[in-house]
Formats: sequence, structure tokens, C-alpha cells
Amino acid sequence: MALAEQKNKQIIEAAIAEFQERGFAGASMDRISERAQVSKRTVYNHFESKEALFKAITECLAGRVQSSLQVSFNPNAPIRDELVRLGWSQGKLLTDPCAMSMVKMVLGEILRDPDLASHMNRRMEMVLIMKTFLDAAVKSGHLAITDTLTAAEQFLGLIKARGFYPKMFGEDVATHEEMKRIINETVDMFLSRYGTEKA
Repeated sequence: MALAEQKNKQIIEAAIAEFQERGFAGASMDRISERAQVSKRTVYNHFESKEALFKAITECLAGRVQSSLQVSFNPNAPIRDELVRLGWSQGKLLTDPCAMSMVKMVLGEILRDPDLASHMNRRMEMVLIMKTFLDAAVKSGHLAITDTLTAAEQFLGLIKARGFYPKMFGEDVATHEEMKRIINETVDMFLSRYGTEKA
């Protein structure tokens, strides 16, 4: 990693910790530079303002979310395997400590100032991508669902109920094994409701 990239990473990690601890309004560029162990001038060379730094963090998180959503249904694969793969499109984010730290920080700011981070609400996009996946599974005869939007919300909700929401309130980020169990049990429950003989 180039020196500039390393400094950028240090600053973002320090800013996440600062925003989490003090909120956007209470955060200080001086303390961020101290946490990052770089000069204040270096911080401003990378990010012209506290707002620009916060935006960079939210864009980094949005990019991770977006990349996790690149999943489409394969009608030639077993439906259980496909649903597990769909589950891991969320699971890999929920087991990433850095991503979860960013989520906590952004959610904290949404609660303090909804306008500041309103563009980070990507929940519906996530649900709609899952709906598209389920629509394809229904069309191929692998699932029997009349309302795929509701089913997508249910699928996402089952994973987040155990792998996300408790982690926002002090629990450790889910391990790979814990997430594997959550996803497998979610898929089993989902198939018991929406599976077909073809499944």
C-alpha cells in the first residue's frame, strides 16, 4: 500500500472512532489527526473539511453495500445453495468489523441528524435486489411466492434480527460460524414456507 493510501486509511479509521465517540457535531479534526498519528495538515490535504471526511466514510460504506448486492439467481443450481449465496451477500458485510463500525457510526448520525446521512438509506434498494432474485426463482419454479417483496423483507429480516440488530447494541460482530448458522437456519425456514417439490 502506498504511503498516501496508508495515511488515508489511518485518517478514515480515526474519524470513524471519533464520530462514534463524539458524534459529528462534537468531533474534532485535531483529535482525528491525533488518533491517526498524522499532522493536522495531512488530514486537510486528504479531506478539506469534517463534512468531506464524513462523506468519504459514508461513500466507502455505500460502496461496500453496493458490491455485496451484485448477486443474481442461477436456475441451474440447487435452490438451497442459491438462497445460502443470497444470505451471504449480507453475511459478508455483517461479519466485517470495519464495515460494522462504519454502520454504527452512520446510524448514530442518522439518529442525531436525519438530514445529514439520509442518502445512506439503502434498505429498499437491498430489498428490491432480493425481490428480483426471488422473482427469478419463482419464474423457474424453484419457489412458490405470491408476494416476493414481502418475502424479500422476511428473508433480510431473519438474517438481520440475529446477525445485525443485536450487534448494534454492544454484542460482538458475528463470527463466520455464527453467521453460517444464522444463514442456514434462515434458508431452512424460508424453504419450509416457500419451497416447492422442484426445490
